[in-house]
Amino acid sequence: MTDDLLYKRISDLGRLIRAKQISPVELTRQYIHRAKKLDPQLLAFVTFTEDLAMAQAAAAERDAMKGKFRGALHGIPWGVKDLFATNGVPTQWGSPIYQGQVFDYDSTVVAKIRDAGAVLIGKLASGELASGARWFGGTTRCPWDLARSSSGSSAGPGAATAAGLVAFSIGTETLGSILSPSAINGVVGLRPTYGRVSRHGVMALSWSMDRVGPICRTVDDCARVFDEIMGSDPRDASSVDGPTVGALHNRPMRRPSQQIKGKRIGVLVDEFRSPSDPEVFVILRDALKSLESLGLVLEEGQLADFPYQDIARYTINIEAASAFEPLWKTGKIDMMLNKQRAADWTAARTLPAVDYLKMQRLRSEICDYATGLFNRYAALVAPTSSSPAGFVDLPNLPASNPIGVVNTGGALAFGNIAGLPAVSVPCGFTSSNLPLGLQFIGGAFDESGILRIAHAYEQANHWHERHPQL
Repeated sequence: MTDDLLYKRISDLGRLIRAKQISPVELTRQYIHRAKKLDPQLLAFVTFTEDLAMAQAAAAERDAMKGKFRGALHGIPWGVKDLFATNGVPTQWGSPIYQGQVFDYDSTVVAKIRDAGAVLIGKLASGELASGARWFGGTTRCPWDLARSSSGSSAGPGAATAAGLVAFSIGTETLGSILSPSAINGVVGLRPTYGRVSRHGVMALSWSMDRVGPICRTVDDCARVFDEIMGSDPRDASSVDGPTVGALHNRPMRRPSQQIKGKRIGVLVDEFRSPSDPEVFVILRDALKSLESLGLVLEEGQLADFPYQDIARYTINIEAASAFEPLWKTGKIDMMLNKQRAADWTAARTLPAVDYLKMQRLRSEICDYATGLFNRYAALVAPTSSSPAGFVDLPNLPASNPIGVVNTGGALAFGNIAGLPAVSVPCGFTSSNLPLGLQFIGGAFDESGILRIAHAYEQANHWHERHPQL
């Protein structure tokens, strides 16, 4: 079994398992072997769940031998960000405050993927309390350059998926924490519409903004995983039902561009002009040319003048200060690795309620604005990141970037505070072989629409076929 096999799409691995050409048990062993070999360089895994994985793989293999398959993820090894409760397995939220924490139940997403027949091989690194790439075990590295950070806070899922340590992973986003590490690591990340995926059993950072989504190596893989984890959950009052995206992979798509031809795309031109590196600017310009060649109608514009980033950051800080209130009562706030973030949360506790309510009124106006915007456009497009992976910086993150993503530009903040879906897809590499990403933002519940656009772009450019050499 070669490493090339470990980089295959979920659909390809599934076909091989169904044809009995590969065994879920052997496939799991190979992923675990590669992960244990490479993780000392990457620091992407917090906990290996080898015994659980081998038991799940054996069960998947027994079913496969009988011709019983649970779905697209049957027998496929995966990893989950260490914010998700996993029965009997440490769930430590990236912070020394919560080292050793164990829950006696599975989060809804972990349970859904388990029931779909997938094989959990480990818990993947989250930046401390969903911030950045630094956690109590170190800073997760970018597999394209080990001197650089994997971005965050889904740092482990991004790095592990890009490096072929798992077939797919699950992350979370509050302000760029799925999209940014996906772009930085050269993989595909889907941030669903708010409420599309249950957050039961997932660490809460910001109740009104947190979301759960897949990080995969292809758009098709993201569609398959999303269909398994979506849906309402009585244990999460914010969760809702909505349409699947199965049509993306349930019928042949020899010419994906035919399904998107003529669609109007809003180009957030200011964000394409923002990179200071001329090489990055050219890569992003060429990405727009590629989109135009697919028959999309590109219309330059910019977002309306709202304080997107301020609303997003203050909302996160205020809601996090409430979620983690016991840290002040116990004095454990001083144990946080990220001292700047601890200071921001402490300051947020003193913000008048009237100011918070004013921000939320503005946020409501932004949601109304977004509704009108997507009556005009099939999607908005912007760079996911304005620069490639940054070098590992062990001191605390500056106050200007408390979340630790590479680009907290208007598009990321707008999409998150409005609860909109977005997908990041690789769009090129610098001369230093570092990936960049392009994000497509869609209207609420239009995951299918943006995935089709991303899929057509992906298939026309093949950046997803490049993998880091480790």
